[in-house]
Amino acid sequence: MAFILLVAGAGLALGGYWALRRRKTEALLAAPLPGEFRQILRARVPIYNALPHELRKRLDGLINRFLAEKKFYGAQGFEITDEVRAVIAAQACLLIVNKPNRWYKTLDTIHVYPAVFSSRMIRAEGNLMMEHRPIRSGESWARGPVILAWDQAAYGAFAAHDGHNVVMHEFAHQLDNETGVTDGSPLLDKDQSASGWARVFQDAYARLKADAEAGHNNILDPYGATSPAEFFAVATEVFFERPQELREHEPALYGELAKYYRLDPADWG
Repeated sequence: MAFILLVAGAGLALGGYWALRRRKTEALLAAPLPGEFRQILRARVPIYNALPHELRKRLDGLINRFLAEKKFYGAQGFEITDEVRAVIAAQACLLIVNKPNRWYKTLDTIHVYPAVFSSRMIRAEGNLMMEHRPIRSGESWARGPVILAWDQAAYGAFAAHDGHNVVMHEFAHQLDNETGVTDGSPLLDKDQSASGWARVFQDAYARLKADAEAGHNNILDPYGATSPAEFFAVATEVFFERPQELREHEPALYGELAKYYRLDPADWG
């Protein structure tokens, strides 16, 4: 009997914890973004100003939640300020602003370097294991963390129409990894066709690879031709930053991304 009461008590305590956490999340989502953060975003993230009112209000709530739940750490002595947190959070949350069933659940921390950084890699070359240190502007690890160079993250936010955005790129990888594999095939909603997604993305990926090999221009950066995962991340950057051009040059790809993100940024002006 005592054991049954103990289990029941534990269940009630756990249920109370989750109810309290849910109410806290709902409060964060419903609260207005503090004025100082809104001023930062209006000055540093032009796409924030272009959002329709209802989407901006929803984004404000997501930013509140992101800042409350995710921890930021500065690398190489870099100071994490409200500007750093707000600018990164806004760009990350924009990807899920109209996807209420999505959240960066496995991501706890964002590490921010002042500028581009080197990443240690070990790979086999013949019979030897060789160390490489490529220069990075960002990294996304499966289940977190996300690592960013602040100079690139800040420039990507401010230069809102060049099709390059490291924060969106790395957080697209986080969404891609929701299936457990980062392969360019993110977890689709029930009303999306997996076969339709695969067909459209494979065709666009093949065109980008062919253009990259031939040295021809493409609306998408050639880096997207290195793998399907990078293709999805690069396509996401262009979808948000050069949507009219993507819709013109790759209408089927734009359509699949619009269905996935449940957004139509080409109409934001």
